[in-house]
Amino acid sequence: MSKNKQYAGIDMSKDVFDVSYPDGSHKTFENDKQGFRSFIQSLSGEVHCVMENTGRYHQPLACYLYDHCLDVSVMNALVIKRFIQMRLKVTKTDKADAKMIREYAEWDSPELWEPPSEYITQCKNLRGLVALLVKQRTALKNQLHSLKNSGSSHKLPQQVINRQIKSLDQEIDGLESEMLLLVKACDGDLLSRLGSIPGMGRKTAMAMIVATDGFRNFTNSKQLISYFGLSPMIWLSGTSIRGRSRISKSGDKDVRNLLFMCSFTAYKHNRACAELYDRIVNKGKSKKLALIAVSNKLLKQAFAISQNGLTYDENYRSKNPGIN
Repeated sequence: MSKNKQYAGIDMSKDVFDVSYPDGSHKTFENDKQGFRSFIQSLSGEVHCVMENTGRYHQPLACYLYDHCLDVSVMNALVIKRFIQMRLKVTKTDKADAKMIREYAEWDSPELWEPPSEYITQCKNLRGLVALLVKQRTALKNQLHSLKNSGSSHKLPQQVINRQIKSLDQEIDGLESEMLLLVKACDGDLLSRLGSIPGMGRKTAMAMIVATDGFRNFTNSKQLISYFGLSPMIWLSGTSIRGRSRISKSGDKDVRNLLFMCSFTAYKHNRACAELYDRIVNKGKSKKLALIAVSNKLLKQAFAISQNGLTYDENYRSKNPGIN
């Protein structure tokens, strides 16, 4: 616990945000520029502001505080949730959550947050919209499949759904093309170098760049693997408890799924991935576990390439094990 630093815990919602101050007092502000100004005016001395990552809601306030030279940390919501569970708290209110965020900060001293590049913010907005349209398209495809198997001779519903699916395909292609143009303009060299990794598709490389702000906020590959929820979780206790090992799944599931799909190609055409896959399978482990390991290897290769400025070289060996 930090005894010298003063923390303010902030619980964000759509219209307001609740603040738990270092002295334990509480206030609520409107989630707009006037509320941001009022909040800053309410602070006395140097205060480190801590909030959860809530998707869209936290971003304006976090950027506003950063622009006004205040210390800001943005925490993974799952971390705060686990902390609350650890404290055995049963009260769930915005005021109580703000207090828990402050107490977590006092306990852990979180790292400072920096806003992503402007183009990254634009790309994340595009990614979010693409994800929404893909869900709609999947629902329509499921409905179409159901209609085809119903035996109905009425073709109009199927025609309408087919038109909607075609329209969504066009919208998704347009959004992904716009995102690709932004990434090429700002991180085109990195995109090309990531594309040199056997098994790494352009769509996956682009998604990784957007999700990580071009790998700028990571110092080693372990952080990257943890960020995407691919870190192994081992459940062992004493001699009797032998839980099944699994990955944490706490990060960006879309990128994680893309990496897993890439692993099917990588274990055939990427020498390091192929050797890793064969070694795990030959030990009697499952193929799924081997493919997850290949996904991790792809992340390690991507991080190394982002740091050394080179394209993929299957014979390359880093002198710094932290970037492997």
